[in-house]
Amino acid sequence: MKKLIIAGVITLFFLTGYTPAFSADVAKIGVVNFDKILKESSAGKMTQQQLKTKGQELQGKLKKGKEELEELSKSFEREALVLSPEKKREKERDFRIRVNDLKKMQEDFAKELKRMEITLINQIQKDIFEIAGKIGKDEGYLMILERKTAGILYVPDQVDITDSVIQKYNAKTSKGQ
Repeated sequence: MKKLIIAGVITLFFLTGYTPAFSADVAKIGVVNFDKILKESSAGKMTQQQLKTKGQELQGKLKKGKEELEELSKSFEREALVLSPEKKREKERDFRIRVNDLKKMQEDFAKELKRMEITLINQIQKDIFEIAGKIGKDEGYLMILERKTAGILYVPDQVDITDSVIQKYNAKTSKGQ
């Protein structure tokens, strides 16, 4: 009997419109696509250009090193028949050392380029977080999520504030230069 009365009271509350938990304001949520910001913002484009320029510079150095190795190899092949066994081993050893040096240089360049990329992207990310925080406070957002890290698969266009963030970021970047 008590269960029946409790069920009746709960039903009565719902039927009469007593829903204080459901009458709260609608939460305003925004989503930002960081990859799109990297591709379309002026700072993102400058970062990509800096990385490309540095990569080309490092590739040029590697190419020069490879050409020197090829020249050394050809020289060794020409001299191989007239060299004594001791000199031959010495030249082979020098060649192996240069090959290893070139491999080490290639690894160092890759690490340097990756370090530069991380530094530049972290700076952009820091700026984007500041801008998104300001937009969130000014426009009353409950939360702003990053699309990729939040694991969001679908977002309606009205929730995506990426374009607004790009505009404000471009304005900030142009003032800073």
